[in-house]
Amino acid sequence: MTTVNPDQTVNLDQLVNPDQLAESILDGAAITEAEALALLSTPDEDLFGLVHAGSRLRRRYFGMSIKLNYLVNLKSGMCPETCTYCSQSLGSKAEILKYSWLSIEEAMDQASMGIGGGASRVCLVASGRGPSRRDVNRVGEIVERLKDENPEVEVCACLGILKEGQAESLKEAGADAYNHNINTAESFHDNIVKTHTYEDRTNTVELAKTAGLSPCSGLIVGLGESDEQIIEALFALKALDSDSIPINFLVPFDGTPLEGQWNLTPMQCMKIVATARFVCPDREIRLAGGREIHLKSLQPMALQLANSIFLGDYLTAEGQAAADDLAMIRDNGFTILGQDEETAGGCCSDTKSTTEAADHTDPVIRRRGAGTAATANV
Repeated sequence: MTTVNPDQTVNLDQLVNPDQLAESILDGAAITEAEALALLSTPDEDLFGLVHAGSRLRRRYFGMSIKLNYLVNLKSGMCPETCTYCSQSLGSKAEILKYSWLSIEEAMDQASMGIGGGASRVCLVASGRGPSRRDVNRVGEIVERLKDENPEVEVCACLGILKEGQAESLKEAGADAYNHNINTAESFHDNIVKTHTYEDRTNTVELAKTAGLSPCSGLIVGLGESDEQIIEALFALKALDSDSIPINFLVPFDGTPLEGQWNLTPMQCMKIVATARFVCPDREIRLAGGREIHLKSLQPMALQLANSIFLGDYLTAEGQAAADDLAMIRDNGFTILGQDEETAGGCCSDTKSTTEAADHTDPVIRRRGAGTAATANV
């Protein structure tokens, strides 16, 4: 387990300069836990400098591309686990959609919509502690259909804790990756769930890796963990060799034990994403659940650090409108992975097609405030 001494004090100006640290990492060095904790402690007024330095790492390994991922929730709710953050867990009173397994055709329809929207990875997710043999076979059929019809699209399965042989079955069906988040630091794990262990989670990631599946594992922030525990979790993900690291921001649904816990600010979220980029410079950093309600207007800035987002809705929460996500990507000069610049609406050029030129917001004439009887816009 990676730990950070809670008694150590860090001062960003004294310990580390973000630009110098980025240069060192680009030259092959690795960040230390103390340096990472210093980055996470960056004063708000120095945030832009931190983002600029982190963006150098992002551009080195991922250029200006954004990977779009699309979730298909195959089975929602009714989970026997007691994860305090989860609206699907045992005892949750959150008024979410609850349903048993989608049919293969329903799953294909949902996946096709995401692919049509530009997603290059489809994530097949099902609630529960872990899959039965029948569940693995069911998901395997969906994977086979998806890969047959869309061979260029990556398919990631997320079915909970795996048993021996199940990862191999998914790999044989054509799955490219397996997601199982560690969610938080080992030292904080028992505060959020007691029906499975931290080791259960890391063992599943190792089973996926052994089977040849790309390991996808990330974390949830805003659970009440300390800065030191965020660093502990990030270094654990680095040690796990996770290829893709989703960063989820707690969505404190009413009816869950963590309802009402709004522990994050947009600037704090930015520092977490930046620190993740420094710790894992060449790994996919994905803005996941809760990004819209926590990063808020800083989402475009976060794309300077993260190179991957979910398109559309999440498991039980609605996401930002897909059209708004695509506009955000285009307006900030990024391109969508798997699409050429013209198709993706990437960086602006001196010449624009008629369609691009027509994509604008019409001005609205002011008819309120000064010179009118209507209330001002304040």
